[in-house]
Amino acid sequence: MADKPLMSKATAVWLVDNTTLSFKQIADFCGMHELEVQGIADGDVATGVKGFDPVANNQLTQEELDKAEKDPTHKLRLKFNPAAVGEEKRRGPRYTPLSKRQDRPNAILWLVKFHPELADAQISKLVGTTKPTIQSIRERTHWNISNMEPIDPVALGLCKQSELDAAVAKAAEKKAREGGVMSDDERRKLVSTEQSLSMDSESKIPTAISGLETFTLGGSNDDDEDEREKALPDADSLFNLPDSKDDEDEDDR
Repeated sequence: MADKPLMSKATAVWLVDNTTLSFKQIADFCGMHELEVQGIADGDVATGVKGFDPVANNQLTQEELDKAEKDPTHKLRLKFNPAAVGEEKRRGPRYTPLSKRQDRPNAILWLVKFHPELADAQISKLVGTTKPTIQSIRERTHWNISNMEPIDPVALGLCKQSELDAAVAKAAEKKAREGGVMSDDERRKLVSTEQSLSMDSESKIPTAISGLETFTLGGSNDDDEDEREKALPDADSLFNLPDSKDDEDEDDR
């Protein structure tokens, strides 16, 4: 059940015009500030708004209204509506201020680049956009894709870090249920920012030298050493010149 009447401002206008309730009573019932109700009475607020009768629209009983008019300390209570029990408020796309709407494509590009596991519905909820826009950016068919750059939506103020972390965690749970095998980079993407920063970095061998991890500079097999020793020339053969007949002939002359 709602905690304030439908069309609360229009209801406040009707109560100001048709009852002797205090500004505080009307403000508490309609979920408004007392000064705002006073502004309605002075004609500075809600100009042109047509009053909405809460009694005729089954939101307030006449008995409750009469009781509140007699007792200025009495707080009005909404009429109980059994049909409204358990009803949840329908949520549409997140509202984005006009000043930040131009930043949404950059935020979407960041999300699809660094968190491709997020569903379109999750991205739409985070930054307040439509699925066709997300799809065009995923497929790089957006009309302004050449001028876009990925920017963190949290830095742009389009969503909170806690909201982004919750969406990423939900995607991680879905990935785990599906039994997909994740790489280290994917695993870091599917956790919150704090968890990612706290993870120990694993040492990796570059692919360019894969297969050489067992290579050692020192030490080798005995057979290899013997072969190398046989291949090396003997020191005596390098420094001791052999006797020759030519040398003897030169001595005779």
